[in-house]
This record gives sequence, structure tokens and C-alpha cells, in this order.
Amino acid sequence: MTHKILFSLLFAITMFATSCTKEEIVTVDSSLPSGAFTVSKTGNITAQSDTGSKGKVEVGKDASAVNFVKLGSDFTTVLATGTVSVYLSTSATFKADPGKGNPDLKLIGIISKNGEQYFKMTTAPEAKFTHLILWCGSANVPFGYAMLQ
Repeated sequence: MTHKILFSLLFAITMFATSCTKEEIVTVDSSLPSGAFTVSKTGNITAQSDTGSKGKVEVGKDASAVNFVKLGSDFTTVLATGTVSVYLSTSATFKADPGKGNPDLKLIGIISKNGEQYFKMTTAPEAKFTHLILWCGSANVPFGYAMLQ
């Protein structure tokens, strides 16, 4: 009987000790570059509409040849809460054509914070895109642009 109680107690302690250990879960964020980020174009944001938008912009690819637009660690704008969109454009002026679309604009992503962030692109940006535009669609207001060179 003592052996059964001792065995049950040892079993319970073992189960408790092993059930409390955490498994390490490794999450790979595919929205971040893999390996070295090679810059092909760069620019600095010029603020519009008194938004105070500023910061470095880079376009490039990672070691796996995946293309990204990067906003630098110095990037700031007002309302970086999901209302400002990032576009590549053929000019510094946002020219939407809701009925047909505008081949001179390419939506890259939505800004949800200030500071460094990467926007993964499914294809390489066309050479015709010479600018990055920050646009607040809900207010229909330009927040800034950067000439990419």
C-alpha cells in the first residue's frame, strides 16, 4: 500500500513538473527582410498639410530577393494609427481615379505606428515609380512625399 501511495505521489509530482514547462515557440516574421537589406533607392519625406511627417525612406531587397519599402527609425507622422497609406507614385502628387484605378499609383501598405517599419512587396517596383506618397484617405489629405533616387 505504501508503494502505491509513494508511486502515485511521485507520478503526480512528475506530471506537475513536466506540465508546467513551456515549449519554446519560434515565430518567423515574413514581413521583415531575411539577411542583408540592399538599398536600390532612397529619399527623405517632405511634410505636407502641417503633419510634421519626416524620415528616411528606402526601397530595396533582402538576401532572398524579396522587395521591401522601409521607413527609417526616424520616421514620424501624425495619426500613425492606420489611417495613413503608403503609395509608390510617378509624381509627388496623389492622383486617384476611383472609377478606373491609376496605373501611376501603387498601394504599398498602411502605417500603424511611427518609427522603423518594412512593407513587403509581392513584385519588384517598376522603374516608373519615382516617389513615395503618404496619403490619409479618410481625410483626403496628403501627409508627405519623398523623391526616390
